[in-house]
Amino acid sequence: MKVCRIADRSDIAAIEARPYAEFMVHRNVGAALEDVAARYPARKALCFLPSADPVEPARTWNYSEFIVDVRRAAHVFRGLAAPEAPRVALLLPALPQAYIALWGAEAAGVACPINHLLDAAHAAALIRASRANVLVALGEHAQFDIVSRLAGLREACPQLRHVLSVGTAPDALAFEALLASMGCDAPEIGAGPDAEASRPAALFHTGGTTGSPRLWQHSHGNQLHAAWGTAQMLGLREHDVMLDGFPVFHVAGPLVYGLSTLLSGGCLVLPTALGMRNTGFVRRCWEFVERHGITLLASVPTFLSALLDADASGADIRSVRALLTGGSPLPAELARRIEDKFGIPVRNILGMTECAGSISVEPLAGTRVTGSCGLPLPFTDVSVIGADGQEHPCAPGVSGVLCVRGPGVGAGYVDANDAHGTARPGHRLVTGDIGHIDAEGRIHVTGRAKDLIIRSGHNIDPALIEEALLAHPDVRLAAAVGQPDEYAGELPVAYVLLEAEATCTADELLTFARLRIPERPAFPKRIDVLEALPMTAIGKVYKVALRLRAMERVVSERMADAGLAGRVSVEGIDEGSRLSLVFRRTDGAAISADAGTLHKLMSGFAIAYRLADEPAFWQNVA
Repeated sequence: MKVCRIADRSDIAAIEARPYAEFMVHRNVGAALEDVAARYPARKALCFLPSADPVEPARTWNYSEFIVDVRRAAHVFRGLAAPEAPRVALLLPALPQAYIALWGAEAAGVACPINHLLDAAHAAALIRASRANVLVALGEHAQFDIVSRLAGLREACPQLRHVLSVGTAPDALAFEALLASMGCDAPEIGAGPDAEASRPAALFHTGGTTGSPRLWQHSHGNQLHAAWGTAQMLGLREHDVMLDGFPVFHVAGPLVYGLSTLLSGGCLVLPTALGMRNTGFVRRCWEFVERHGITLLASVPTFLSALLDADASGADIRSVRALLTGGSPLPAELARRIEDKFGIPVRNILGMTECAGSISVEPLAGTRVTGSCGLPLPFTDVSVIGADGQEHPCAPGVSGVLCVRGPGVGAGYVDANDAHGTARPGHRLVTGDIGHIDAEGRIHVTGRAKDLIIRSGHNIDPALIEEALLAHPDVRLAAAVGQPDEYAGELPVAYVLLEAEATCTADELLTFARLRIPERPAFPKRIDVLEALPMTAIGKVYKVALRLRAMERVVSERMADAGLAGRVSVEGIDEGSRLSLVFRRTDGAAISADAGTLHKLMSGFAIAYRLADEPAFWQNVA
């Protein structure tokens, strides 16, 4: 495939002036991997770092070895699933075997990577919804206990015909032994009459470690577009070495950074099974950069923040071309600190599962613009639903909810009932991101629609508060959420994580922030300094947990005023579609005796709640 240099919108327009087939020459992922392996057979494709010790030898695959293993995996899955088409669920951390299994499954049928941190019930629900007939799971491992869930998953998912394990697991077939038994005779992948771009490739789930994750369908064309489009925006080449610590179940790991690197002939470096959650690796990250000649680091803002504490003084990091981030808005102050300290440019990416991971990228050949998530990928159209409810195609400065249309947008959710509010006419996907498009065509995202704080009808963007707090030198991370209020509906509150040995107080931060927040309604009612902020599996601040914390706190305060402190407890619950509260007596007695007081107390809140000994929820939501 032809590599293009993209610096601004005119370069993208030049690409779009030619037929799409010139931009994307392959019909499926397997054919694209076969092509790159034929061109660079001896170059490193995968490099796995087994521990946080830079001296410990890495395990590597060159492109020739890698494509043979992917072919073997595809052949194994076909044989195990026959006469059915393979539908392969993966319950694996970011190991090389996970990538081999993923693309082997896509070549043979459909892959379904599942968050290995989910509890057994949620994992089983996803396996059933995907109609998986083969499961590849992690065996005995010092850092993950997936093995103990396998027996229950077999019982809960009767459609599973085979369980394979990476490592040892009871009653499971050894994945690597099956690959080795194939020799080198497995047929090439990506050819045949059914190898079209529209063929389903994978089911990736949305959602985190709680709630109800939903399965979204990717075609081969969706994945190739997102990966190759990202590669072009970043100017990836065969000499690039990408550090990719994202989990396999998150589209950024295997697609935005993984497949884009491989399609370019580069090397993908996987930093231990824990990925970016390995604090020991983060502390010595720059040593790994020097040892492996890493040119690009894929991350989220919280990882970049942690890098500020990583000592780079003894390492040669001149190989690094950029630090890449996405997954949540990039604080301008954090980007500035990183660039000032290390002299390495930061580039932001906007993506989502429903677009195979990539919508827009800040081109590496261009200049970073503060607050920008870059330009839409070639052949990708982004518009804005304004306050009037109408779409505004690329209208500069109009703020609203972003919509996207293009080859990266998948076919939809497996369960059509999950699609409420996500579709617009013309195959446009509502992203749920709040933002605008500037005069140069760059996308600016300021938050998520569901994260808006609505105070007396006034919409408050949490980013206003977070950016103000992050400007303080003692603040490492900041997150603002809405705390329920009987009068205003919500009041802004903030939670911060301080730098090591910082001594500033919450009151000092309140004073500091108020001088920098441009609108008075956004002044936080209070700031809590925490020892740690709740995180998702990929290192994003988990705001749902903070909203639950704020709900529990304000209701607990009202309970104390009503004389219920110590007698009644309140617990916040994430139901996926809403957040709610459950009240129960601390002494185990029936809560009905306090029902009247609780109903009166909750009458001013727009919160669903339930008494522990009653099945029905009370709802004061209009």
